[in-house]
Amino acid sequence: MGRKALPYKGKIRVLVAKPGLDSHDRGVKILAKALKDEGMEVIYTGLYQTPEAIVNTAIEEDADIICLSIHSGIHLAVVKRMMELFRDNRAEDIPVICGGVIPDKDFPALKKLNVKEVFAPRAPLALCLDYIKKNARQR
Repeated sequence: MGRKALPYKGKIRVLVAKPGLDSHDRGVKILAKALKDEGMEVIYTGLYQTPEAIVNTAIEEDADIICLSIHSGIHLAVVKRMMELFRDNRAEDIPVICGGVIPDKDFPALKKLNVKEVFAPRAPLALCLDYIKKNARQR
């Protein structure tokens, strides 16, 4: 499956996803609202997403960056599978960032898997928004 770019409208297209069986979505909804308020286009996949569904949506929607919100402890397995799928689909250029309840000790492993940034609980929303603006895929 190759990549098909959609016409770019000048807005950063952010895919926000909740992988696995995690139903804690308050933080991700706050992030999505803040992204919209900053003028970005938000594609929210909803709860209980598989790595395959997230990657397929990111490619189909031509996302500029992916924000994963993970609270269930499956972050390493999910990210590893997603990165394999991105490689298989020649879509490694879409940056992935993570937030949620992720132990500090796992940050290096996520970065080794090519996650661009990991935001700890209570990270300032402004810090996340600034990072996304500066690091989304450029057109």
